[in-house]
Amino acid sequence: MKHHPYDHHSHERRHRKRKKRAERMCRDRDYRWRVHHRWHQRWHRHRAHFKYSLGARLIAVFILLACASSVIVGCAQGSEYGLLWAVPAVMLVTGLAFGLIRHMVRPIHALAMGAEAFRRGNFAHRVPVVHGDEIGDLALRFNQMAADIQAMLDGKRALLLAISHELRSPLTRARLHAEMVGEGASRDALLDELAQMRDLITALLESERLGSGHSALQVCDCDLAALVEEQAQAGVELHIEPGLPTLKLDKLRVQLCLRNLVQNALRHNDASRGAVQITLARQGGGVQLTVRDFGSGVPEEALPQLGQPFYRPDAARTRHGGGVGLGLCLCRLVAEAHGSRLEMRNAEPGFEVSVRFS
Repeated sequence: MKHHPYDHHSHERRHRKRKKRAERMCRDRDYRWRVHHRWHQRWHRHRAHFKYSLGARLIAVFILLACASSVIVGCAQGSEYGLLWAVPAVMLVTGLAFGLIRHMVRPIHALAMGAEAFRRGNFAHRVPVVHGDEIGDLALRFNQMAADIQAMLDGKRALLLAISHELRSPLTRARLHAEMVGEGASRDALLDELAQMRDLITALLESERLGSGHSALQVCDCDLAALVEEQAQAGVELHIEPGLPTLKLDKLRVQLCLRNLVQNALRHNDASRGAVQITLARQGGGVQLTVRDFGSGVPEEALPQLGQPFYRPDAARTRHGGGVGLGLCLCRLVAEAHGSRLEMRNAEPGFEVSVRFS
């Protein structure tokens, strides 16, 4: 049926058809775009997961190795001299796979080194982030943990320094008031207690200063033999090798270390077995200092803990008999600040501590 050119209903019907056709095409285009976009997102998500996942990459390497080996073996079966080149080819492919896997797991060694550095207290060490996978994420967490621990230790050190400084002034005033008290046993006991408190605060301050390592030292030319000779007293024997070199040391800190070692040895020495021995001898390019007593020694299970703050092997000892547990800690910090380490062992009989200065 032919429509009249002035039939308005026919024009409206054609317009509605064109509009519906356009809407249908638009919907189809949007649908295709959404499908493509969804596929694209899924592809990037799987690709990112594969790149991030160490396990997925290892599985891919094993699959490639199996496929390559199968192809080589299949080609070798149809050749007369297939084994002559198939075996080296399989070994080459296996070597390449091994090198690739070794490259993937190499950051684990860096994590192990970082854990060892943190165990030694070196929280300034940072684990390198090699790959952006699970191991890389773990390395970032390691570094953040080290930064948090270092911040916590710095806060603790600052707090101890502030408290120790604030305690020194009232302690000095208390000592002045105690000296005005009439002489007697009570006055002597009070002065002794105040002296122990002063020594404890001084030890705390010194341990926190030495916690920063070599930067806390004031090194100068130091005659270690002369410092050892200052410790000559009843119950102490000196064994000093002649011609020892002059070393760059912090004289006051070395004196503190030596004094604490000698006092600790005298406190636990059995005089009936022999006197405390201080030995100074050349070792390599430096000088080794050794202090030995002839006491009962230390239980073997307590040796790894010696040198830790406030640690005493015998918990039953009083402060008068065994100190507060900071003497060996200060000696250890002095040795570490000079780039050395405090070595402690049972000498049977007795106990021996040595440190090498260079």
